[in-house]
Amino acid sequence: MTMGIFTRFRDIISSNINAMLDKAENPEKLIKLIIREMEDTLIELKAACAGVIASGKNIQRQMNQADERVAQWQTRATLAVTKGRDDLAREALLEKRHAAQRSANLEKDLDEHNALIGQYQDDIRLLQDKLDAARDKQRMLVQRHARASSKLRAQEEIRRMESTDTILRFEEIENRIERMEIEADLGSFSRKSNLENEFEALCIDAELEKELSDLKSSVEKKETKQA
Repeated sequence: MTMGIFTRFRDIISSNINAMLDKAENPEKLIKLIIREMEDTLIELKAACAGVIASGKNIQRQMNQADERVAQWQTRATLAVTKGRDDLAREALLEKRHAAQRSANLEKDLDEHNALIGQYQDDIRLLQDKLDAARDKQRMLVQRHARASSKLRAQEEIRRMESTDTILRFEEIENRIERMEIEADLGSFSRKSNLENEFEALCIDAELEKELSDLKSSVEKKETKQA
């Protein structure tokens, strides 16, 4: 792991995202920057890990070749002995020793690479968990922002509805409705009064007719007596 990646990784892992967001003037903007830094660092970690894995595979191939050389020189040493060529056998055993030493050194390098790969993989998992938590935090902030915006719009609408102009408009509509109701009541009262007057007139006409009839009867009676 290069020093730059290591430093950024450790800074990210040791950071307290919640505390940073609590102090930030724009938490949503900050969490985006944090996530971007995590994603970039994660990409570099994976690339570095891939490089170590590729290097480890190369070491493994070299170690396999060294082991093959060991077996090959062992076969040649045996052949030289059977042919009575102790001098060649000694040379073959010496080459076998060199190949075995090279294989041992390569095995040590491979063990170190495997340990480094394991460390990279642990760091990648750790950073991925941190990144997932940051993304969850980002979703929560977005939801909170949406709720806050909705609440703000509702409050603004309430304030608008409570403004003087709006109240006056409502009062004007209410007064208009009241006038309409009064006019309707007056119209009904007027129709009722006319109807009552007509009936009263009928009653008066009947009384006059009766009075006239009584008067005529009285006059006729007097005239009859005088005759």
